[in-house]
Amino acid sequence: MRQRYWIWYPGDFELYYAMKQNFSRVERGLGWPAFWKSEGFRNRVVFRRTYELNEKTSFQVFSKSIGYCLVKSQSRNEVFNTYEAGNTNKASNIKEAANTNDISNTNDISNTNETSNQVEKKYPFGKQIECAPGKVTISVHAALIEAFPSIYIEGDIICSDGGWDVSDYASGPQAAGYCKYLTQSSQNPYELNYSEKVYEPSCVEDLEHGVLFEFETELTAVLQAVYADGVYRPVTIFCGESREEALDQEYCYYSWQPDKTDGKTPRCALRFAFVPDCSSSEISIRAIHQYIDIPVRAKFHCDDELWNQIWSVAEHTFRLCSGIFFIDGVKRDKWIWSGDAYQSLFVNQYLMADADINRRTLLALRGNDPIETHINTIVDYSLFWILGVKAHYDAYRDVDFVRQVYPKMKSLMEFCAGQLDEHGFLIGRKGDWIFIDWADFDREGPLCAEQMLYLASIRAMAQVSKLLGEETESFIKQYQELEHKIFDFYWDSRQGAFIDSFTSCRKHVTRHANIFAIVFDLVPEERKAAIVKNVLMNAKIPQITTPYFKFYELDALCRMGLHKEVLCQMKDYWGGMLARGAVTFWEEYDPNVPKEEQYDMYGDKFGKSLCHAWSASPIYLLAKYFVGLSVTEPDSGQYEINPHLEEFGSLECTLPCGRDDLHVKWDGRAYECRITARS
Repeated sequence: MRQRYWIWYPGDFELYYAMKQNFSRVERGLGWPAFWKSEGFRNRVVFRRTYELNEKTSFQVFSKSIGYCLVKSQSRNEVFNTYEAGNTNKASNIKEAANTNDISNTNDISNTNETSNQVEKKYPFGKQIECAPGKVTISVHAALIEAFPSIYIEGDIICSDGGWDVSDYASGPQAAGYCKYLTQSSQNPYELNYSEKVYEPSCVEDLEHGVLFEFETELTAVLQAVYADGVYRPVTIFCGESREEALDQEYCYYSWQPDKTDGKTPRCALRFAFVPDCSSSEISIRAIHQYIDIPVRAKFHCDDELWNQIWSVAEHTFRLCSGIFFIDGVKRDKWIWSGDAYQSLFVNQYLMADADINRRTLLALRGNDPIETHINTIVDYSLFWILGVKAHYDAYRDVDFVRQVYPKMKSLMEFCAGQLDEHGFLIGRKGDWIFIDWADFDREGPLCAEQMLYLASIRAMAQVSKLLGEETESFIKQYQELEHKIFDFYWDSRQGAFIDSFTSCRKHVTRHANIFAIVFDLVPEERKAAIVKNVLMNAKIPQITTPYFKFYELDALCRMGLHKEVLCQMKDYWGGMLARGAVTFWEEYDPNVPKEEQYDMYGDKFGKSLCHAWSASPIYLLAKYFVGLSVTEPDSGQYEINPHLEEFGSLECTLPCGRDDLHVKWDGRAYECRITARS
């Protein structure tokens, strides 16, 4: 039996759930929806498909929308059953057919006589519909105000598998969207069910002014209060990623009163829960961890327990931030950010290899045309979306998805091309955010790092256009022109590096533009070597302090063969977080910050996210550059492997390799690898 799904207009599911995700942020009792434009889903669509039936069959349409199913058949047997009882006026039927927006409906329905072999009939949702052998065209019209219209068709032959087209009455037909988690007619497509795991506290501590519950690790959980005497009484539960946050009743982000009926709180991120003015003999708390179950395909173990711990904590961090979409962190924002998601694509490739979450995230971020603002209001995040589509294709060879979003890639690049300065450099408009990283750049005039991303995005467009058989000459010309201008305006031969800005004449050098030049392969080898010497290995250049840009810096060092240096930095940086008690990896880590201030950020006490997706990059770095795996043809499982395991005494690792798994073993002298089919 073919797999059936709830189906919808492609992208509407993602826009609906993205809106729910981006509106879910709560801080200290205040709802805080994302501050960028929210894209709307369609409210009225029509699904269509034609079958050539060799035998009689039946089907049902299920939907929470309003609408109907129109069946046009060539079965002569149903000519006299075309109209519902009591509806015998041909003129009224012609008018009704004309309102369906199906081409030729009026002609078909007006020609209902014994010599005709075309019949059409409307059915309400939920009714069993029978079709005789022959050609059958089905149109399902669905409309819904509060959510995206979706349908589920149940039948042996006619069913909602992946073969339906859908239109919004304005654009041409598109392949219908679906989700692997929505496969039953009894499901509600507007409320995904989470998998659940119950955690009991690993430690309960009675304090002078209340009771503190500690869980073994950070969770996204519903808490449930259980009263010893079985009698509900109003209490407040203060939740925290850290012990300090949970005990700080004024500044902790989340505090809830349990529901009177079941003792449960809303879902939030936490590791600690504090109940003031209670003792452990009066109340107990358990955590119901809720998550989207995306299987992990990778395994890692070596002779150094610190590396094992770094991998394990990075994996847990990443899984917490991977649900319907890749989100930035599980406590504070919980938003879908394009820059964060771009890095998540690479970690996902080596950990879960789940192409679906890539597609959902990219569709949610881009929204609909016409585009009026940059993604997340950040210019570089629009560029990372373009690069993200190319990265997704490189990982999975998903041509169908690239073809689906290609018009949006073009319109986004045209939008960017509309805000160039007199030199052809990309600049922000009023209200735009040039981010790159939390760092002190010389921001006077166009920023060099932004031009590097723009250059890489133009090249990605040329590559994608060639893949789809589209015009590439304009992108190639843009690339060549911008490349020359970047070298002319930003390369400082005296310092052997790219400067932030030419406008101020300060010739200030930071690591970021220079790192991008290496990571995106935008400069010849001799300039890469100069950048390594003059910037990356130069202690006078301000250090990177965010895991976000550590991803790119360590990637650049690996590309330049400095593997031992990368291992040392990873141990110092991520090992430093572990030494400070991290059970998930943080949004930022600066070893020079005093411990009593280590959870502060943005001028906000406990403002730092202690579980952030962009800090899971050790998985990607270890898998790609040390185990050395590059999957060259995901469909056939072809791969290249270039290991750098000299610093490991022994190592065993399993990584996704297309549809199969690659098993690697290193004993300190010999290197073995083998492919096995997934069970």
